[in-house]
Amino acid sequence: MIAKLKGLLDETGEDWAVIDVQGVGYLVHCSSKTLSALGETGEACTVYTDLQVSENDMRLLGFAESAERDWFRLLNSVQGVGSKVALAILSALSTGELRDACAAVDAAAIARAKGVGPKLAGRIVNELKDKAGALPGGGGVAGVAAAPKGRAGSDAASALENLGFKPAVAAQAVATALNELGDDASESDLIRVALKRAAG
Repeated sequence: MIAKLKGLLDETGEDWAVIDVQGVGYLVHCSSKTLSALGETGEACTVYTDLQVSENDMRLLGFAESAERDWFRLLNSVQGVGSKVALAILSALSTGELRDACAAVDAAAIARAKGVGPKLAGRIVNELKDKAGALPGGGGVAGVAAAPKGRAGSDAASALENLGFKPAVAAQAVATALNELGDDASESDLIRVALKRAAG
């Protein structure tokens, strides 16, 4: 399994790039967001990859961030979503927008992607709404979760991170706790509720 490629950007096309790794050129299919993040031809780059093998094809998919690859795999788990449709969705929406659309069951946002009709968009948000908070999302393809509002919120998120929760999961859990308890909630109350949400 090829998980990552580190080399020089040799060539690009509409939805693909060739990465030269010590003289071997790897053809990777990418979203438009990944292609724009790779830089100029001849520059060093790193892509996280997912290898898909079928009866008559072997295809390497490339992603600028591991968060984008995580979302690609999750989208691929939905019936009717192949690699082409998943890449189209990741071209139309950032990982943060995708996470928010699934969490809010906003099928219209997903349907903006090329080749995604209302019925498929509805299936995607319904199947992924409960998984959306566990994956990173936020500011663009980098997948950084938005920091919770206020001192108590940020301290509560730090406390959850210290307990081993990923930053995106901690931020999402504290944001949920803030919605339930209000902006003037104490740090200890936020931690207590957020822990239940993050663990659940």
